[in-house]
This record gives sequence, structure tokens and C-alpha cells, in this order.
Amino acid sequence: MDAEASPTESPSSETESSPASNRPASNSPTNGDHGLGPLLSAESMAARDRLPVKPDGVVLTGSRVVLRPATLDDVDELFAISNGTAVQRLGHAVDAYDPDALIWRYMPFGPFRNTDEFTSMLSPILQRPDWRTFVVADRHDGALVGSASLLANSPADLKVEIGALWYSPAVQSLGVNLEACRLLIDHLFALGYLRVEWKCHASNERSKSAATRLGFRFEGVQEQHTIQKGRRRDTAWFRILRDEWVQAERTDATG
Repeated sequence: MDAEASPTESPSSETESSPASNRPASNSPTNGDHGLGPLLSAESMAARDRLPVKPDGVVLTGSRVVLRPATLDDVDELFAISNGTAVQRLGHAVDAYDPDALIWRYMPFGPFRNTDEFTSMLSPILQRPDWRTFVVADRHDGALVGSASLLANSPADLKVEIGALWYSPAVQSLGVNLEACRLLIDHLFALGYLRVEWKCHASNERSKSAATRLGFRFEGVQEQHTIQKGRRRDTAWFRILRDEWVQAERTDATG
């Protein structure tokens, strides 16, 4: 929230006789936009009206994975790859594991004892007006490996969050999340979004590391942000801007 101007101060602290007022530095808040920020392009303004509140259910294809909209028909397989039983995906197998430790500990839901519990979680999420959940699948055989979502979508502000990310332990060391998130980020910025956000439990070191590897910048911790599983949760906030992503892509392309 912006602070109100003091009754004893002008919004601009420089007088007409000040040399600086005639020759503002390029990064001065009084240079042209008075600190309000640049005006958006006509293209960006049009995107605010064009983008739907519920993100479209597109299909995104990468080198190893495909993202497609999740449905309740996916519940059985999603539960099977996340319930702690041995699983094999993308040519990599894991024995029985602790699903809380490897998937659900820092999530607002899970672990689940059966498919009914999993359905009770997924069904209302699929109905959320500003949320789109995708399954992440092996491109070659269609086997599911995890899930990713777009949430807190705000077309009016040209921003959206990537979150509710989870993957079967069988693929957690294979770079699947980075590929899936890059597909989403490319898609979002191509649509006209200017900001993509990433929020996670402040103690979730794996999620924070993934955000950093993708190029997100840490913005801080919002303390006692939500109540999650009966505990107060501190949330770490990250973001990446379209100009930053485009520049990073150019750098990668030129080596």
C-alpha cells in the first residue's frame, strides 16, 4: 500500500530552481513517470481484457513430458504414484517410500489413504474459478508422473502463480519439474502475462531451490501467512518478470 503524502511536503521534493529538477537522472523517480512506473503497451492492456480468469486448459509438450488438464479420471493413477508404494516412471524405479516425507509434507493437503480422499481434494480444486490443474505425463507412453497448477490468476494485473507442484519420487531427480515449469512459463509470457509468482512453505528447501534454478527472484517471507494442517505457515515468495525471462532465454540461446 502506498503511504499518503505528508501535509507539509509536496509530492515532489525538488523545487523549480533545483538543477536536479531540470536534469533528472535516468533512474530518478521524477524522470517522466514521477515514480509511477512506465505505461503499459496497448498489447498488454488488451491482454488484461482477453485473458480468462480460469486459465485455459491447454496441452503443452516438451522433450520428455506433456502437460494436459487434469480430470477426475486421473485420480486412480495420481494416487498410485503418490501413495508410498513402489513405482516406476521414465525408466526409473523406487521401492516403497514415505509419501509424507517425499511429496506431501509441505503441501496444504495429503498424504491420502485412498482414492476417495484424493478425489475429495482434487474435485473442488478443479472447480476453482481462478485455478487450472494439469497432470504431467511421460510424452512417450502417457504415464502420469505428477501434477502442476496455475492458481491465484489475476488477468487484470497480468500475473499468475505456478504452484501445487508435486511429482512421484520415481522422477524427482530427473529434471521433470524444471521442464514442466519452463513449458508453463513460456506459455504464460507468450499469452501476455508480465509476472509469474511462486510461493512455498518457507521451510521447503527443495521448492525454494527449484524456484531459484528457474530464475525466480526471492522477494521475502510472509510470516504466519496461512494455517496449514493445524499449524501457522510462513510463506516464501518468489517471482519472475517477462523481461527477465526473455533476457535469460536470449542468454541461453547465445551461450
